[in-house]
Amino acid sequence: MSNYETVFILNPVLSETQIEETVKKFEDFLKKNGAKMVAKEDWGLKKLAYPIQNKKSGFYHLFEFTGPGEIITPYEQEFKRDERIMRFLTVKLDKHAVAWAEKRRNKLKAKA
Repeated sequence: MSNYETVFILNPVLSETQIEETVKKFEDFLKKNGAKMVAKEDWGLKKLAYPIQNKKSGFYHLFEFTGPGEIITPYEQEFKRDERIMRFLTVKLDKHAVAWAEKRRNKLKAKA
């Protein structure tokens, strides 16, 4: 079981329910395939550095999870098939990145 982090950008024209539905779809996909969610963050609507699909903003979401490496390919194929997703990036976290992510989460909890 390895640690992974995925950041994805949703189309800004989606309604709140469509966004929740999309996030739940990918979360359920991970759980169904044996991954365990570590953290989930909604970063909200952010301005993009450059236009993607003629859009200047998008809804950012972050998933941090542990799971077998075999689920990453089908997981990313799901992102490619969903037209609500503008961009995504999944990275494997090493031990230093895991520690940094945990420290960042604790900082966010302290602020809230």
